[in-house]
This record gives sequence, C-alpha cells and structure tokens, in this order.
Amino acid sequence: MSSAPTCAQVLMRLLREYQVEKVFGIPGVHTIELYRGLPGSDLQHVTPRHEQGAAFMADGYARASGKVGVCFLITGPGLTNAATAMAQAYSDSIPMLVISAVNRREDLGMGRGRLHELPRQSDVSRGYCIWQHSLTQAEQLPEVMHRAFQLLGSGRPGPVHIEIPIDLFPAPMPGSIDDYRAAPAAASPAASSTAIETAAAWLQNAERPVILLGGGAQACGTDATSLAEKLAAPVFESLAAKGIVDERHPLCGGANLSFDAVRNRIESADVVLAVATELAETDRNLVRENYNFKGKLIRVDIDAGQLVCNANPDLAICADAAETLAQLNRALPEGNAERRDRVAGELEEILQACRKEWWPGSEERFPWVQALREALPDDGVLVTDSTQLAYNTNHALPLYQPRSHVTCTTGYGTLGFALPAAIGARLSSERDVVALIGDGGLMFTLGELAVAVEQQLPLPILVWNNAGYGEIRDFMDDAKVPQEGVNLRTPDFVAMAKSFGAEGCLIDRPEQLGPAVAEALSRNTPTIIEITAP
Repeated sequence: MSSAPTCAQVLMRLLREYQVEKVFGIPGVHTIELYRGLPGSDLQHVTPRHEQGAAFMADGYARASGKVGVCFLITGPGLTNAATAMAQAYSDSIPMLVISAVNRREDLGMGRGRLHELPRQSDVSRGYCIWQHSLTQAEQLPEVMHRAFQLLGSGRPGPVHIEIPIDLFPAPMPGSIDDYRAAPAAASPAASSTAIETAAAWLQNAERPVILLGGGAQACGTDATSLAEKLAAPVFESLAAKGIVDERHPLCGGANLSFDAVRNRIESADVVLAVATELAETDRNLVRENYNFKGKLIRVDIDAGQLVCNANPDLAICADAAETLAQLNRALPEGNAERRDRVAGELEEILQACRKEWWPGSEERFPWVQALREALPDDGVLVTDSTQLAYNTNHALPLYQPRSHVTCTTGYGTLGFALPAAIGARLSSERDVVALIGDGGLMFTLGELAVAVEQQLPLPILVWNNAGYGEIRDFMDDAKVPQEGVNLRTPDFVAMAKSFGAEGCLIDRPEQLGPAVAEALSRNTPTIIEITAP
C-alpha cells in the first residue's frame, strides 16, 4: 500500500494538472520539504541568481506564451526580493503564480525572531497581487489552487500569491496522488446581444471609425484584423498590444499613440472601439493628456472597473475581448475594398507625419532600428528594457505576431527586466528571442546571464551602451538640471560575458548588427552584443 502523498507532492501534481511545465525559484532552508515534492513531478525547475530574476523570468514566460508563469520563493527575503517584478506583472496584468513559504503556524505573529521572519508577510504582497492567500490547513490546498487558476485564467489576470507554512509542506494529504485533478476552466463571458447590436450599428454607420487595442487583446489578432477590414478602420495599438495585428497590414498604425498625428485621427473619429485598454498615459507612451473623444466611445474590457477608468464610454461592454470581437465580426457585413484603400492611404500619411514628431536623437538611432528589424526573425520575440533604443523600437520597429513584444517600458517601468524576461520567454517556446537592454539596466540583473548559459539558450542580448542613464541625462539637460548620478562606469561587457561562459562581441555600426544576431542565434549559448551608442 503506497503512503499518503504530502502537501508538497499534491502541489506539484496540481501544477502539472494545470499544464505548468516550468517553475522558477531558488531553494532555501525553509523550502527543503517543498522541493522534496519536485522529483518525479515532471516539472522543470530553473534556478535564477536572484528572486527578482525568478519573477521576471516567470513574467517573460507568461507574456511570450500566454501561459501562467510560476515562482517558488522562500520566506521573507525571497518574497521581498521578488516584489518589484511582481509589481511589474501586476501593473501589466500578467498571469503569475507565486508560491512562497512562511514560518510555522505556531510562530506566526509571535515575534520570536525566527529565521526569515517577516511580520505580517501576507500584507507585503497584498498590494500588488490580484489575490493573496495564506494556507492554514494542508487539506485546503486543492481548493486554493483551483481558485488561483480560475483567477489566473479568467477575468483580468495578475500575480496570485499563496504562502504555505513550512510545517505544512510535509503534511500528509488524504487519498491517492491520482485523486487530485484540475478543475474545469471557466467559459469566457460573451457580450449581450443588445450590446453587440448597438455596437455593430454604430460601427457600420460610422464614416471615420478607429480601433484601439490594449494588452488584454492578445488573443484578438485575427478578429481585430477582420473587423478593421470590414469597417475600413485604422487600428492603433498600445505598447502592450504591439504586434497583435501584423504591423505590415495597411490598416495597422502600430504603437504610435504618443504622436499628435495619431491623436488627431482618434479625436476626429465618429466612433472609437477601445478594446482591453486602460487608456492610460503609459498606453500613450507617457503623454499625460488623454484623448478628447468627440465621437462615440465603445469600451470592451473583462474588468468592469476599467470600463470607466480614464474615459467614460458611450457604450460599456464587460466581456472577454476575443469573444466580443468575434461576435462583432459575425454581426457586420463585408466591407468596401475601395474605402479600405483610401483609409490605408490616409494612414500612410499619418505614419509619415509621426516620424516628423520623433524626439531629438531618434533619427540617428533609426538605422539601428531598421537593422534590428532585419535581424529579428518574422516570428521572433523582442524583449526590451527601459533604454533609449527601446523607446525607438516601441513605435518604429514593426512586429508581425501577437506576444512578440515583451517590454517593461510601460506601467511600472522598472529596470533590469529584459535579461531575465528574455530567458523566460525563450524557455516558453522554440521562437527566437532577442533582448535589448541598456548598460545601466543590465547591471540590475546581470547575474541571470549564468542561467542563460546553464540552459544553453541561443539568446542575443543587445546592450545599448551609452555609459549611463542616457534618457535621464537628456531630460536633465532639457530641464537645465546639472547632470548628477547619470554617468556610469561601465565594465568590459564582452570580457564579462566570456567570464560567464557566454559569447560576446562589440559593434558600433548598424550594418554589423544583422550578422552578429544571426551568429548568436546559431549558438547554444547566449551572446552579449555590446553596441557603442552614437
């Protein structure tokens, strides 16, 4: 007769039942019994060099794949080390499950000075998680996991934190390990027939409709494209939505919401369909002033609260974005090809006007953007950090597929994201991934290069080296503030890469980028490609 499974074993079983394949974590003395449940679970464990890296890897994994990213963290410092990355995921609505230890139940709240003790640990993560739960009985675990995955798979996602007292990991669970199964996923909510009829009528009768896509529309690429063609409507994307509609399509205006030419087109529209977007300043690339919608505004969002955030709609549809766009496509007739061609020509003029609005310095970086576009495979994933060249790729580098733009330049806007997030993205599939990060940002999470080496990832890491925090330096100059704290001593990145067991090269001309990326993608190890910024 087999022995009863432990709480840790059931946890691993349920993760696999929910199609989790990889977990990112650093073992600690408080998670020894958790890790006893890992062998035989068919889960692949990836060990970062810092818990922040673990959560960034889970984030990149989730963004590139659409699956849940999972972290294992120790009590106290493990959780607080991951806090920044969890907050970034919360800001960008990324499905992330964080399993952490917490001190024994008998010690909770007692202030006995136990190892890794953090008073009210659950309060720390509650502010940047969509749900936080503290397990008090091992038998509660299946219900808690079912609830977590329902929240992660339906509604507006974000980080979920489950903390488990260390005395519960080895606790016996009832029945056999085979008794523990995933709960069925919730069906996606569709819009009401009345709402679809109203929206379809407004859109069909519109002379100058516009479609705005946000990051919650990742599953809407085909339907958004079809809808644009039926309506002869230009589609504009937030940075989180970049690539959802193929940016080569003549009706796609890309992620150019920060420019006046696009703003004017949106404000002059008689109907705007805004899908799964906050209409926030981060969607507009930090342009604070919101649009002055002169026509009707239709908003579609899974989160009812977001339907009135930043702009009140004329029609609010609380439903799944993909379901709603599919319903609208069924309700609308085929469009007029002549009208589509005319709108496409107008959009081309708008995009040309956008280029004239680029901020100073963009033109000299544009050849690098073009070279990166040529180097990146059509189905490749671009992962970017907050760095000057990335601000240009945001709007000037077209992407062709959903989930091909993984960036932290919106929302919470941390530094050090791109390297670990690119590792997570590359581990999520066989798609090629290219990371772009600045010399300052790379130093935040440099240790994760060792993980890419261990995992033998063919990962080009482009380091835009301007010897400091270049964007902030420019802002200081514009504001006539003396430069302070923005000029950095940078290491020899190529030598440093080789010390990790990676490859490295130094380039200073755009025409060198393509061959360097191609060679990096052919290797079974990461490559730092240091770019001397002009």
